Amino acid sequence: MSGKASAKVGGGRRAVAAETGLPIDHDSLLPMPESLAELLPGSLPRGTVAVVSGARSLEVSLVAAVTAEGGHVAIVGRPDLGLLAAVEMGADLSRIAVVAHPGADPVEVAAVLMDGMDLVVLGLGGRSVPASRARALVARARQRGCTLLVADGDWQGASTRLEARVSGYEIAGGRDGVPTPGCGRISRVRLAMRARGRSVRPVQAVGG
Repeated sequence: MSGKASAKVGGGRRAVAAETGLPIDHDSLLPMPESLAELLPGSLPRGTVAVVSGARSLEVSLVAAVTAEGGHVAIVGRPDLGLLAAVEMGADLSRIAVVAHPGADPVEVAAVLMDGMDLVVLGLGGRSVPASRARALVARARQRGCTLLVADGDWQGASTRLEARVSGYEIAGGRDGVPTPGCGRISRVRLAMRARGRSVRPVQAVGG
């Protein structure tokens, strides 16, 4: 873990920006895939906590974008998150740590992993995190300059919420570039996105 912690790019400076409330520059934003950057022009500041719901393509694409830019990601309690899909989006598997079954307290596991990661994806498995504990994790995320992405549970008092649903697909293959029923493969998933909270500008949009 110590090796990954030392490889974290600019963590200290980004953490300071998040803690002090100073204007956040581009380097203090989490890398975003192009499709999501168009939908979320404010991106996500490092050192924040966001709750995600709906299509898992959102989580997968963020994992791919962060690792493709040289960052490190931990995935906790999300054993069915599609790593193959992440690789197809450009993810670097050598920069991903997976704790598929974190036991009775996945929140504590995620808190420990913040020390060496740029992004931690946390699946709560239907659990509810009370506001007092959530505030402690928010403070730790700010201190470490690590973004925490929470899914599949109730995170009380969350300041940022991202919702995604599949709005359509693009099919590659068929004859002469024309999709044929029963033929080809899915080349892109179109998402309908909604963002709310203090860390992002409110937006509702559809993109590829």
